[in-house]
Amino acid sequence: MDLLKIYNTDIETNEFSEIQEFKKGSWINLVNPTESEIKKVCENVKIQEDFIRDALDYEEKARIDREDDDNTILFVVDVPISEKIEDTDSYTTMPLGMIVVRDDFFLTVSLRKNKIIENFEKRKIKNFQTYKKTRFIFQILYLNSSYYLNYLKQINKETEIAEYILKNSMKNKELLKLLSLEKSLVYFTTSLKSNELVMEKTLRGKIIKLYEEDEEILEDAITENRQAIEMAQIYSNILNGTMDAYASIISNNLNGVMKFLTSVTIILAVPTMIASFWGMNVQLPFQNSPIGFIIMLIIAIFITLVVTWWLNRKDMLK
Repeated sequence: MDLLKIYNTDIETNEFSEIQEFKKGSWINLVNPTESEIKKVCENVKIQEDFIRDALDYEEKARIDREDDDNTILFVVDVPISEKIEDTDSYTTMPLGMIVVRDDFFLTVSLRKNKIIENFEKRKIKNFQTYKKTRFIFQILYLNSSYYLNYLKQINKETEIAEYILKNSMKNKELLKLLSLEKSLVYFTTSLKSNELVMEKTLRGKIIKLYEEDEEILEDAITENRQAIEMAQIYSNILNGTMDAYASIISNNLNGVMKFLTSVTIILAVPTMIASFWGMNVQLPFQNSPIGFIIMLIIAIFITLVVTWWLNRKDMLK
């Protein structure tokens, strides 16, 4: 699979196509590139390798970096991703690097494929041209915020399904699912707040040249991002409350089971104790009576019933 792809929009015909050469105004997309591909790109577009390597660091935080010498700007934002872990959807984030190389090239760098970049590759975004770099960045930011909202809605649906299953029976699988979703919401909230700082800094107009017709896209992206932050916080609070409630329910159920088992142990101890006394090799009442066993059996049953009635009255058998 080709990890390095170059796309270009023809200025005259507005035709979008994949090309093989490093042409001015083109978009270069790198997905987990090899060392040779990194060197090849850096040599052709004349940028430092650190710009690409930083975006490939899984722990890299959302930020903006600029080289004033050659007017190269690196934008790093966190994008949401979904992956299957043991037949269960898991949600997390990863860094996406966007590099504006002077007025010549636009690069996107990521560790793995993601739906945001695929939308641009498949030409699903309106008014998208590779040579309009500012608009390209804002379109990515807007689409990124929209995907956060979509994933948050999916997380909320999965939470409701897990809760419904847990109402009928307490299963470790569903509890672990809720724990995983809770962790995902923490990742999302942290990433969304970092992305907001990047977008706010960009909006102030000191990082990249802003065009009036494109500024609205960035403002919409910021609005969507803020909405996603609020949703993530609300869902996180609800999920935290739900987890606390189920922890209390589990603890209460365990206490009930222990109380019931203790009561059963007390009830069973009564006939056992009586049988132990009359099993001793000493003089005891009814030991010479032909119906002694029946008498002791009736006494044991009577005392057991009395103990059972008393424990039930104290709600020890519920």
